[in-house]
Amino acid sequence: MLKVQRFVCNMFAENTYLVWDDTRECVIIDCGAFYPEERTAIENFIRREELKPVHLLCTHGHIDHVMGNGFISKTYGLNPEVHANDEYLMRDIAGQARSMVGMDYTEYVPRVGKYLHSTDKISFGNHTLELIHTPGHTPGGIVIWCKEEKIAFTGDTLFNMSVGRTDFPGGSWEQLMDSLKRLARELPPETTLLSGHGNQTTMDYELQWNLYMKA
Repeated sequence: MLKVQRFVCNMFAENTYLVWDDTRECVIIDCGAFYPEERTAIENFIRREELKPVHLLCTHGHIDHVMGNGFISKTYGLNPEVHANDEYLMRDIAGQARSMVGMDYTEYVPRVGKYLHSTDKISFGNHTLELIHTPGHTPGGIVIWCKEEKIAFTGDTLFNMSVGRTDFPGGSWEQLMDSLKRLARELPPETTLLSGHGNQTTMDYELQWNLYMKA
């Protein structure tokens, strides 16, 4: 059985997730931990639960979802894994921060450990995570899906009653709409959705009440 712990991080209230099973192997998804207290909280939780981080995954390459990558790399020796289409974002985190949010970003930025493709699968413990490529918010946006447990980490593609914005460079409203249709086809209604911001929801709820899913 998968266990999930959420940490709300940085000035953008971004959701960072720790995901593990009975083996104690752990996947870190979208580490946005920027402030010292956020990083301490994550490190203390991993130590207290005796977890072993084995993957650092990014649903996409925007600055608010990667602010903790340097911390994770230095602490646990993991480098981020992100879809290949977001390479341009990962190559210029500081420039992205300046242009998108006017922020002077001077944190250590680790190299990308692996550029992912939609056919890749991520194994840890007794579980396997599948990837669904969902361009629109960024060209390399992905949803990370545990089919067995019916849990999906949707990043900034799909939120509770909302969707990701498409006005940043590389965004596309048409692609986002196509990605939402793909999620509606591939994710069962009972799937729990854990997004990059805000509270969890289910695919069934979003299909019923999220107007963007009816577009």
